[in-house]
Amino acid sequence: MRRRWRRSAADDILSQGKQTQTPYSKREGGIRLAPAHHFGMRPMTSPLLLSPSPCRLLRRLFSRAPRRRNPTTPRPLGRRLPASMSSSSARAPDSVVADADALARKVAAIRAAGPAKLQVIADFDGTLTRYWYDGSRGQSSHGLLRQGNEEFDAKREALFEHYHPIEINPDIPLLEKAKLMEEWWGKTHGLLIEGGLTQNAIKKSVADAAIAFRDGVVELFEFLEARDIPVLVFSAGLADIIEEVFRQKLHRSFKNIKIVSNRMVFNEEGSLVAFKGKTIHVLNKNEHSLDMAAPVHDSLGDPNGSIDDYSLVKKRTNVLLLGDHIGDLGMSDGLNYENRIAAGFLNTNIEKSLKDYSKAFDIVYLNDVSMRGVVELVSDLCP
Repeated sequence: MRRRWRRSAADDILSQGKQTQTPYSKREGGIRLAPAHHFGMRPMTSPLLLSPSPCRLLRRLFSRAPRRRNPTTPRPLGRRLPASMSSSSARAPDSVVADADALARKVAAIRAAGPAKLQVIADFDGTLTRYWYDGSRGQSSHGLLRQGNEEFDAKREALFEHYHPIEINPDIPLLEKAKLMEEWWGKTHGLLIEGGLTQNAIKKSVADAAIAFRDGVVELFEFLEARDIPVLVFSAGLADIIEEVFRQKLHRSFKNIKIVSNRMVFNEEGSLVAFKGKTIHVLNKNEHSLDMAAPVHDSLGDPNGSIDDYSLVKKRTNVLLLGDHIGDLGMSDGLNYENRIAAGFLNTNIEKSLKDYSKAFDIVYLNDVSMRGVVELVSDLCP
């Protein structure tokens, strides 16, 4: 007797009229996903799925195809990895979805609630920016900074060599590690002040830096701005440097983007004299730090203060979270969200990290791809 296929949340999404066409639907290339039965998939319990786009993935995954007679036979991991690690495919796919039905339910819920309930929370380095730059590892917003004083640059590098192993050591208790991170950030900020960091040094550092936004970031920001969807960019780095990257690399601002990061205070001569507010480090980079949020200023040293309407952001209880580390999932801590779609960018060490990333994130984008998959996703969330 032929089994009946269970109706899933994806069917409900796809039955809501004509699909929205994104700016990339005509010109985005990539492999086409085979019918579901080629992967041995079953509803509700599908293995990791590869696709150039998670939204096209949902459409194809839940096509009504017959099930294999022996669906419990596990697929070799190599069939789930990019082409560089598998001979079964001619080109590396762009994304991985571990539980397509769970993702479909979240998409349906967020779509039903509408844009007024949605906010986007994004990490900066390696998420909005590219991991690779002209064939080499790109610089982070913190790593690109040069004070113009080699002695103090070397001292900051020495602090990194000492504290970074502590940051990534899983055996150190969280409270103890948080105190050490606070200590690290405090010492680094002290060196920036003592070493005489200037606004001109920041501008030159960004101009000379190997840093660039992912292709499609501008389209994403424009789409969200047109629908009044706020974007909170969280960073444990320095807001003034991130804003300078926005100014020099994008050459425009967006009214819906707020930066949540450490902020500098400059004197009339343009020299750093202090830091504003509490310190934001890797272990407290979340919505508890919203009182530090501020728009991207038109110039360095702009006196405009932080926003005072972050309570309105907290009322947006649907979240699209973008990050490149599993720890970035903590950016939504402090927010009582109803639905969260977590999209992770796995830029390197794919074979080693794919399993953990696919468990942590709803969607994993591979190989330092563009932001086009996210643009298509938000087009489905807010048609």
